[in-house]
Amino acid sequence: MNNPKISIITISYNNKVDIEDTIKSIVNQKYLNKEYLIIDGGSKDGTLNIINNYCDKIDYFVSEPDRGISDAFNKGIKAATGDYIVLINAGDMLTKDALQDFADEYQSGYDVIKGNTIRWNPNTNFSSVEKPVTYYSKIPFNFLICHQSTYISKVAYEKIGGYNVKLKIVMDFDMMLRLTNVGMKFYHVDKNLAIFRMGGLSQQSKKVRIKEMKFCMENNGRNMLQTFIFTSYVRTRTIIRNLLDRINPDLKNIIITNKIK
Repeated sequence: MNNPKISIITISYNNKVDIEDTIKSIVNQKYLNKEYLIIDGGSKDGTLNIINNYCDKIDYFVSEPDRGISDAFNKGIKAATGDYIVLINAGDMLTKDALQDFADEYQSGYDVIKGNTIRWNPNTNFSSVEKPVTYYSKIPFNFLICHQSTYISKVAYEKIGGYNVKLKIVMDFDMMLRLTNVGMKFYHVDKNLAIFRMGGLSQQSKKVRIKEMKFCMENNGRNMLQTFIFTSYVRTRTIIRNLLDRINPDLKNIIITNKIK
């Protein structure tokens, strides 16, 4: 399979400011063996007007209330027919030739294929590159997920199930632990496949994020000591990142990633 079918899922809710950038980055991909699905949560702000402008290039679209991000992901995954599925939320983007780059580097036999993600601060125009983790240890001190450039096979989702609807922020972290627990095979493609627009929900709700990460550790077979060490690390890391934010919002990205602008 030299050209796997790729399903791109965008979830949105009241995101008329950014969603057109997302849509354009996907429909303008030259790679042909793809399908595009948009799962909207019932937007009221004009988002649907923008989506309708591209209706001839969208393969599946629904706009209805949902139970949050995980529920929207699951709706898209259920409807997707591709060999691999990638989640590009409203506001984020694929790089220019992301799908072709993925196909060029594709190797069969892997359940999860991860590329690099560019972190972009639209307020300062600072960009840096994150390289994802492909193994999540019992205490995953390095847990960079880069979900915007993570391609998970449809078969893997069918085997393991969808995202946990109880989780509002770190459902992708939980998914990586679950995939690791059952022995799914990971592979890293050293190409920049997506752009993450900074300032989303996971960055704004730090206390909830830590609480949910604790739940993920406990729910995925980590013992009390492993969970305590990990959550203590995350709290310390969060404090340091908050301090760096006060000095310079891009400073933490200069330290932990590869600066490109």
